[in-house]
Amino acid sequence: MRDTPKGGAGSAGAASSDGRPVSIGTVLTLLHEEFPEVTISKIRFLEAEGLVEPKRTPSGYRKFTQADVERLAAVLRMQRDHYLPLKVIREHLDALERGEQVPLPAPAAPSRDLVEGVHDPGTERPTAARIGRAELLAAAEVDEAALADWESYGLIVPHEDGGYDIEAVTVAKLVADLGRFGLEPRHLRAVKAAAEREAGLVEQVVAPLRRHRNPQTRAHAEATARELATLSVRLHAALVQSALRVRL
Repeated sequence: MRDTPKGGAGSAGAASSDGRPVSIGTVLTLLHEEFPEVTISKIRFLEAEGLVEPKRTPSGYRKFTQADVERLAAVLRMQRDHYLPLKVIREHLDALERGEQVPLPAPAAPSRDLVEGVHDPGTERPTAARIGRAELLAAAEVDEAALADWESYGLIVPHEDGGYDIEAVTVAKLVADLGRFGLEPRHLRAVKAAAEREAGLVEQVVAPLRRHRNPQTRAHAEATARELATLSVRLHAALVQSALRVRL
């Protein structure tokens, strides 16, 4: 099995207590602490893209070793922290296997030539970082036609200056992943509408705090908004799972 950069995700330090290969469901549990948004479909997609190669039992079930889990964690970390396309990640891991020392771009904020942090002089809050159209297409690994289609349905919305919030990369990747299962942009309009309603609820809670003169109170508003958004996403996921259990 391929060597993998160390530093596993959360409890992903071992595939199992006795070192035996584990199922894809166990892999999901091991990765979930650091990557709460990862799904079984995502793991299968990464396998299909050649990023991980689990063994198969005679009956066809996937079995992942500790090295497989660590490799998956490395792939997910490079996507999250460096906004790298899968092709670049694969080339980087292949280079490491050959013993080459290939540096990655610095994590956290994207570079200034790709992202512009715009400060609104009318407020003390900087606006979200932006990326250009070409950078969005490269990071999401989609073509111009797909992006234009998503924009026509309001799934991704550019700013007046033509730039995009950095979250657009995540949205684009998820829309692309859903598309591989046959879900078209028109099917996702309800998801978009639900997200806007949830954002409206969060705004109702934090709006009084954002109007406060105290900078600490305004900072608390931003932290509260992030926490409410996280809870809302978790609730949405739980409700979808519950609804599926009833129907399946």
